Amino acid sequence: MHLSSLVHAIHDAHRLGEFKLLAPAFLAYALFLEEEGHYEEAADVLETLIRTGGEQMVAGDRTAGYLRLGRVRRKVARFDDAQVAYQQAGEIAAKQGDRLAVLLSRIGNANVLHYRGNLAEAERCLRGVLDEARSGGQRQAEALAEHTLGSVLDMRGQIDEGVPHLWRAYELYEDEPSRLRALQDLGMDFLALGDAASAERALGEVVRRSTQQDNVLNALVELMNCASFRRDRLGFERRRQECDSRVADMPPNILTDYCLKSGIGAARFGNHAKARALLSEGLAVASRHGLHEFEFRIERILGGVDDGCDAATQIDETTAPSPVEHTEAVREVSASLAALTA
Repeated sequence: MHLSSLVHAIHDAHRLGEFKLLAPAFLAYALFLEEEGHYEEAADVLETLIRTGGEQMVAGDRTAGYLRLGRVRRKVARFDDAQVAYQQAGEIAAKQGDRLAVLLSRIGNANVLHYRGNLAEAERCLRGVLDEARSGGQRQAEALAEHTLGSVLDMRGQIDEGVPHLWRAYELYEDEPSRLRALQDLGMDFLALGDAASAERALGEVVRRSTQQDNVLNALVELMNCASFRRDRLGFERRRQECDSRVADMPPNILTDYCLKSGIGAARFGNHAKARALLSEGLAVASRHGLHEFEFRIERILGGVDDGCDAATQIDETTAPSPVEHTEAVREVSASLAALTA
């Protein structure tokens, strides 16, 4: 259906000499490809649109094209190219006075900093964007900034501070895919805090409601991690096999995360040889695609496994379940989550 619409749009644009007719069909097709996990193909469609339409495109369509191109390039770890796309989007938007798109381009750049491991600079950028979005009444930008900031705080080890930001993002988002991405990250944070029950509520809701492949893949990897955290070996193996059957669909960041967390699970169940193999595979993927934050984490855990897992047991990701004590803000989010999934 999308391809047929694209062909018709190309025909009409050529017949009428109206290149602006191309953008809606191209953008819709690129979004479809992205949601199906075909990131390189989505990038090809967006690059073709930008190259073909050029200055004849409506400024808003050019901005949207560059923003989406930045996102899909980031998802396949083409970080330099992603930054260029986000910068182009911001420059076009600034000339048009499109404040929302300017803020979105800055959030995109902060996301690139995040995935490259420059967490302090990412946090600084996001707090600035969040202040401007709130004062300017830009709800969409505020939601995305809250979400991204929550994820950055998580990676900085400030998980209890990140949880309220993620829940606020869930409340602010107006579209279902974005809301489910916030729930997915919230589930990961609860597991990192040792609350597997809250984590599985959030992640189960993502699997139940999401139609986007990357959301589902991430949630399945985290549910596998929840099972090993609870020392549920049968549940872990069932989830691992489900993830393993989808490896071909995983972009680099999700594949690395899968290798990391399946390796952690193997270590939790005493299979150190399997853990080393999986962690080494994840490290190779992370190194190949410049996923530096993953490299740091995997090297740290791999060193513990190579020492007989003594060092690994000192890392939060491999500790045994323990009683959960939340801050008041986290308790409020946990209660809201329980009510959501009741």
